[in-house]
Amino acid sequence: MTILSAAMLLVLVMDPLGNVPFFLAVLENVGERRRRRIVLRELLIALAVLAAFLLGGRHVLAVLHVSEPSLHIAGGIVLFLIAVRMIFSAVALDFAGEKGEEPVVVPLAVPAVAGPSAMATVLILVSQYPGRLAEWAAALLLAWVVVAATLLAGSLLSRLLGRRGLLALQRLMGMVLTTLAVEMFLTGVRQFLGK
Repeated sequence: MTILSAAMLLVLVMDPLGNVPFFLAVLENVGERRRRRIVLRELLIALAVLAAFLLGGRHVLAVLHVSEPSLHIAGGIVLFLIAVRMIFSAVALDFAGEKGEEPVVVPLAVPAVAGPSAMATVLILVSQYPGRLAEWAAALLLAWVVVAATLLAGSLLSRLLGRRGLLALQRLMGMVLTTLAVEMFLTGVRQFLGK
């Protein structure tokens, strides 16, 4: 896997287009200027969480005695469930706060951006190729830049594409992610069977 393909996988997993309506709904009672600051803060928190998984995740897996095949299989299942949600369900709008109220960490940074699938993907990358930590850090940063640019331009994208356009793109990303999830699952099975 290259830096670019790892970054693309992380972008798909973090689902910035699918998160645009969610972010807008959660922050609907916040002014535009303040909204951008909140989105940037939440994105930085999400990056810090994923970087912590990138740097320390391998050690946690060693302490828990989690093998690479089981991590691949579990990661494939989680990615598949996320992909199914992206394809078949509408965006939940239950987190919109009161006027002037703003979320911190939950639900925007975690789990919207740095969700279980993103954490699992980072863990799989670093456990499969531990000697390429700098490359995975670069891939994470590249993916984060794409996600940040998309979410910061959320209001504009929502006006340009509309809710249906964003939903269509989210479903398309879900289809691609389904294929990647199945491949990850099969890789884990092949490793477990020793083939």
